[in-house]
Amino acid sequence: MQPSAATKTKNSILHLATYPPRECGIATFTRDLITAFNKKYNPVTKAKVIALNENSSAHYNYPSAVATAINADDLKSYVELAEKINNQRSVKLVNIQHEFGIFGGNWGDYLVPFFQTVKKPVIVTLHSVLPAPDERLKDTVNFIGARARALVVMNARSKKILETDYQIPKSKLSLIPHGIPQTNFEPSKIKKTALGLENNAVLSTFGMLNRDKGIEYVLRALPPLIKKFPNLIYLIVGATHPVVLRDEGEEYRNFLLNETERLGLKDHVKFYNRYVTLDEIVKYLKATDIYLSTALNPNQSVSGTLSYALGCGRASISTPSEYAKEIIKEGENGMLVKFNDSKSVTVALSKILADDKKLMDMHKNAYEETRHMTWPNVAASYAKLYEKFAGISPEERKLPEIKFDHVFRLTDEFGILQHATYDKPHRRWGYSTDDNARALQVAVKHFELTGNESLLPLIETYLDFIKFVSRPDGSFANIVNAGRKRDNTRDSDVFGRSFLALSAAANSEKLPKKLHVKSSVLLAQALKNVKKLTSPRSVAFAIAGLYVGFQKSRSPAAMSLIQKLADRQIKLYRDNSSTNWQWFEDQLTYSNSRLPESLFLTYLATRNHKYLRVAQKTLKFLESITFEPKHYSPIGESGWYAKNKYRAYFDQQPEDAAAMAETKLIAFKTTGEEKHLQDALEAFSWFLGKNHLGLMVYNEHTGGCYDGVGKTGLNINQGAESTLAYLMARLTFEDPEIKSKLRS
Repeated sequence: MQPSAATKTKNSILHLATYPPRECGIATFTRDLITAFNKKYNPVTKAKVIALNENSSAHYNYPSAVATAINADDLKSYVELAEKINNQRSVKLVNIQHEFGIFGGNWGDYLVPFFQTVKKPVIVTLHSVLPAPDERLKDTVNFIGARARALVVMNARSKKILETDYQIPKSKLSLIPHGIPQTNFEPSKIKKTALGLENNAVLSTFGMLNRDKGIEYVLRALPPLIKKFPNLIYLIVGATHPVVLRDEGEEYRNFLLNETERLGLKDHVKFYNRYVTLDEIVKYLKATDIYLSTALNPNQSVSGTLSYALGCGRASISTPSEYAKEIIKEGENGMLVKFNDSKSVTVALSKILADDKKLMDMHKNAYEETRHMTWPNVAASYAKLYEKFAGISPEERKLPEIKFDHVFRLTDEFGILQHATYDKPHRRWGYSTDDNARALQVAVKHFELTGNESLLPLIETYLDFIKFVSRPDGSFANIVNAGRKRDNTRDSDVFGRSFLALSAAANSEKLPKKLHVKSSVLLAQALKNVKKLTSPRSVAFAIAGLYVGFQKSRSPAAMSLIQKLADRQIKLYRDNSSTNWQWFEDQLTYSNSRLPESLFLTYLATRNHKYLRVAQKTLKFLESITFEPKHYSPIGESGWYAKNKYRAYFDQQPEDAAAMAETKLIAFKTTGEEKHLQDALEAFSWFLGKNHLGLMVYNEHTGGCYDGVGKTGLNINQGAESTLAYLMARLTFEDPEIKSKLRS
């Protein structure tokens, strides 16, 4: 969505850090963090970088994200930078990406005059936290801790060290994990083929080469393994660290090459001596069976390489650094081995490589347990800190681009499949009419907005599916198994959704005639059953379908039928409501907001205020339960909410968040009340991380939506219902009237 004139004046968050093309782990981290942040929050709040050069002779061709650069070894430049920041009104906060070696002075104490001069709030992300500090180190960290508004660390052990060894108050410490790229889960054999490694068991290590990586211990672990696994290949991916290259050249790499030769591993070890891009890193990691991180530093606070490997769904073997001990779960996603001990590496590799099922389980566990670490989630965590300490809210009315990739992925020549394992369609469970009706409605809506002709085959597929499940009496079967055999169910909600979807297609003025005729025939056949509906949700879907046609025809017969169905909703309300329970049933379950929504639509058709009054009362009751102070919280599927009982909070479903967003937009268009628009954005933000987990439910990488929000984690399968629910809500915000209001 385009920003309004009012949003073009940006608030800025400055990151003082190294930045690509400088080859440095902090540089990569900073790039990925600000990229994710700006994708989500720019233009209201934009992250920029003050890049650190090593010295005055260093020069880099920085991208536009870098506002300016300073020389790390020039004490005066830190003071000048602080003074410039003080004079820039748009700069609201500085985030220092801190590693002792990248700043000038003893333990990076050139930052001291910066802190003494700067007047804007500062947050410091500590990439290294060293236990048992000497006096100079402790004084430096304590000075930073006293001046910074918050210190961010990436593991719980670092928090504990800062509390106990440095006496920094717990209230100043925040734990935000190291970010990882968003990527789909793929078995290693898929990427092995692309790299010509399809017949190999692949091990890998990546990152800038230096002696602390301990790669020689992996090499020495391999000879006994090769006898058992002759197809084993070990990939060592990455250039030598620039500082190492400057100080000692390729001495360590040459040592590893000599070890490879000495151990007879020439055909089993491959060196890729270059600075690899993110896409290349992901490609090599996905071709990997087991990732190896044998760093020699037990105090390592974070490892981006280990984080990325686990995030790509790869079992990992690591020495027990402070970070590895926290992120590796023994036997679940990897194993820990002793420092400087090749035999323990041999034992661990042998144990995992010998059990293919165990290896695949480790891959899946690694992937599932790292979803909270994806960069959009990490960026949102930083945004909360910025809001807290800079007095600004980075949020804006900016929504993700509409992406149909996962809908295409889930759809075959017969229909849209119900379920997926992660983002991979799962044929075993077949198809449902519920989902194909949703898919038809979503595809028609998107086609009407874009005219994208690639959607027409999808629309025809979904119409053909609904024709396949239709019966002569106008009802629909729901489940079609993998063998494409229909079940015998007669579910009124399924009928209601199908009727709504067919009405959307039949009343579209943009669909080709062939599709219009096909949908109109099916709609006419179903229409004879509409009068019989009694279930409140089926009635709600039917009213929505009738209203689509009424907008076009203004038919008195359509208005009469809408009114007759709405009166059934009113009767349910009168039979079940009380002073403290303003609802149509004696419990709240799924798609709850569709019920008041049906009465808003009835009011728009009839202009009879009795429907509006009940619509407003019931929606207000529902919002009093589901809109909490910090986020929208739909009724949980694990127990629902029965009258005079306790509501369930967990196993929240995307269908409910989507329904509320759509209902609130209809309420806004009906009443003009700004609160409804704000509530619609709040409900939709549930998909974007404003939920009790603080995690994205929509997957920007795949275009799919996770299947639910549990008490402690996400259901990370991306089935049809969740993805289509998200897309329908997202498309509703493209309504010209809504879009115009969001821009104003």
